[in-house]
Amino acid sequence: MHSLLYNYKFFLLLASLITCSTIAGSTRHGLSPPTTTRLTGLFPRLTFDKSFSDFFGGQNIKRAGNGSVVTIALDKHTGSGFMSRDPYYYGFFSASIKLPSTYSAGVVVAFYMSNYGSYPKSHDEIDFELLGHEKRKDWALQTNVYGNGSVSTGREEKFYLWFDPTQDFHEYSILWNSHHIVFLVDNIPVREINHSVAMSKAYPSKPMSLYATIWDGSDWATRGGKKPINYNFAPFVASFKDFEMEGCLWNQTKSSSPSCSNNNVNDRQGLDPIYGQDFIKLSQQQKVAMDWVRSKFMFYSYCNDAKRFSAIPPECKERNS
Repeated sequence: MHSLLYNYKFFLLLASLITCSTIAGSTRHGLSPPTTTRLTGLFPRLTFDKSFSDFFGGQNIKRAGNGSVVTIALDKHTGSGFMSRDPYYYGFFSASIKLPSTYSAGVVVAFYMSNYGSYPKSHDEIDFELLGHEKRKDWALQTNVYGNGSVSTGREEKFYLWFDPTQDFHEYSILWNSHHIVFLVDNIPVREINHSVAMSKAYPSKPMSLYATIWDGSDWATRGGKKPINYNFAPFVASFKDFEMEGCLWNQTKSSSPSCSNNNVNDRQGLDPIYGQDFIKLSQQQKVAMDWVRSKFMFYSYCNDAKRFSAIPPECKERNS
């Protein structure tokens, strides 16, 4: 009798935990973000074949809608990815992304900028990394920045999302210029990195290409590598559309040092992601929206990781001062 009662209580506790987990996720997805300025849609939408080329795993890259929609897949043989045909020096970069809806622990979908191929020992990087989930868990969004090869200081910040990224397309955007780097999700800033004195040596400062990839991150992506990919759920497919790349198109044959003029960018109605007043600092409305995201959805910041860093990175002290 005691055994039956114990098992019954255990069952009720387990059911309660599962229900709470489900409610927590659904509650998070039901929250509405503050209204803020739309930066996506200001610049021309690009077709895939004119602006991008295959990076790897070409057999897993599919085009639809005359190149307006592209899917990349990960299976047990290979991941896949594509890259911009040209590098850029500063600008605004965006795509709408829909993530795999199956059990996806260990899967990484990345939308990022990098120049590793040109500067393997001193490369720059600006990363969106979407990390797969277990059953009844959410995809996680990780952002990161490397400047001039500063890979020994990973500047990760991790967030949950206020929507289900597998049910529809959502916009992921990077604004990068000499003033700041801003990560935006559906036009809501989730993170800003100012080009400050403390970040001067680690601030991305060389032309970069734009990449989108899907790959196996079993050794780290989900619960620190405790949940590897289960290829019984493969292929894992991520879809991309609504591409925007507006900035200084970098022609490596013309100069050995970065330079940019307004002739290189779209200055219609003053829409300039490099020098334009709407892009060099966040508006008060954008700051409020970013505070909303960071207070409710951010669950990790390298600036708060005392176990990892014996001395807090200098830009964290500057940000908190």
